[in-house]
Amino acid sequence: MSLALARKYRPNLFEDLIGQDSISQTLSLALDTKRLSHAYLFSGLRGSGKTSTARIFAKALLCEKGETSRPCNTCIHCTMANENRHLDIVEMDAASTRGIDDIKELIEHTKYQPSSGRYKIFIIDEVHMLTNQAFNALLKTLEEPPSFVKFILATTDPLKLPPTILSRTQHFRFKKIPEDTVKKHLMHILDTENIDYEQEAVQIIARSGAGSLRDSLTLLDQAIVYSKNFVDLPTVTQMLGIIEPSLLKELIEAIVQKDQPKIFDFLTLASEYEAEMILDELTLYLKALLFEQNNTLITPLIIERFFRVIADSKELLKLGSNSDFVLALTIFKMVESMEIKEIDAMIKTLEKELHSHLEKSSDQPNPTPTTKISQQDIPPTKTPVQEAPASTKDNRFNKLIQKIYDRDDTLGECFERTIRFDKFENGSLYWISTAQDKDKDLLRTHYGIIRLFVQEIYGADTKIVNTQSEEKRQVTSPQETSPTQITPNNQESDEPMSDKQTPQPIKPENHPFVQEAISLFEPKKVRIIEKKIPSS
Repeated sequence: MSLALARKYRPNLFEDLIGQDSISQTLSLALDTKRLSHAYLFSGLRGSGKTSTARIFAKALLCEKGETSRPCNTCIHCTMANENRHLDIVEMDAASTRGIDDIKELIEHTKYQPSSGRYKIFIIDEVHMLTNQAFNALLKTLEEPPSFVKFILATTDPLKLPPTILSRTQHFRFKKIPEDTVKKHLMHILDTENIDYEQEAVQIIARSGAGSLRDSLTLLDQAIVYSKNFVDLPTVTQMLGIIEPSLLKELIEAIVQKDQPKIFDFLTLASEYEAEMILDELTLYLKALLFEQNNTLITPLIIERFFRVIADSKELLKLGSNSDFVLALTIFKMVESMEIKEIDAMIKTLEKELHSHLEKSSDQPNPTPTTKISQQDIPPTKTPVQEAPASTKDNRFNKLIQKIYDRDDTLGECFERTIRFDKFENGSLYWISTAQDKDKDLLRTHYGIIRLFVQEIYGADTKIVNTQSEEKRQVTSPQETSPTQITPNNQESDEPMSDKQTPQPIKPENHPFVQEAISLFEPKKVRIIEKKIPSS
């Protein structure tokens, strides 16, 4: 008679247990050293070996060779235990016999000596399903049973057990079986059964088992029948209703390259599958990419962004949103996430610019205070003011334009088109502005950044003055055009930007770098700490 693989290949010895080496070693040493407890609790994922371990342990306690970690499997007790017909091994399903009357009957059995074996062993599976009254009735017997009674409790949810039960048992936690271990075991079974297979297909079956060996063996049984004794990748993916990994690789490459035709082709193909399944498979593929040593396709930061997008999409699916639309939205959000700059790089850039600005401010000598001179005090002979060569002035202004371009192309183009260099003298930068309407608004909005760049290039105490055009200079009097008489309150006038004669210090919270950092991170609370630069 044909048996399911999970039953046919159930382990009979501790060394046959898959992925639970620490537990099998501990129980084996307890048997060999005769350090046995009266009650054990096995907890863990379904299909991780709890019931199999309980049966092996019970057989080892009753073997005619004595309490040994390697039962002979030939004596009458081992034979009856393997055939599940030993009178002294009582298996109880707490999911169906969970009431206080069932526990009373079990307690009554503990009063009688074993019929033929060394111990009377009670295996209670899914013990967390017992009622509170049943637990309370079992407490006394579980704490001080007769010397010939052993309890083995098994559960998938130990958190539902009362602390009084946990404190009366030795607790063994069965861990999730690693995917590679399951894969090797499945390949061993296929080799034993003389069935051909592809390793990629077995890998998918092992992954689909999610750490449960019984679930993986059940899927393998189904795959053998469906694939007609050749377990290959297309058959397994079609049987499980999942998408092939090669298509996911092509999708990620299309997202990185922003290849819209390939993305639309994938969305057309994906309409045949469930959106939630594709998101799950995409998550597993990104996890594989994260641990791949030779991954040059995407960085861990991009993988983290993709994962956040997928997590948000799963929440939308829980709300009953259209699955095809959510999948399409997910993929295009992943494309957009490639455009986001790395936060660490932006922070380093801001810190570097702020540090450079503070260093230049500390190195700049304090300007000599100037006294306002009336027109009557001006001597008849004028002394020419020494200015920097034109090439130096032009180079510095060109550097300013380039720095604005580096920050924002639109702002740089507007500044170069509407602002013309006039002169630089007495610590003031004079320029002529032809900005109107939108250009004027744009320059005013980003005036803080422009002013910071001007101070970096021309000096920390540099003032900005908008001068009039040559035609207007000929009409106005000398008194009006004197640089010392200009009162540039022009931020509210027609001129787009200028500094006042007595500039007010910028508050830390209004500093351009601080404002840009706030808009980038959107914090709920901001605390500004002044960074002191050590003197060199």
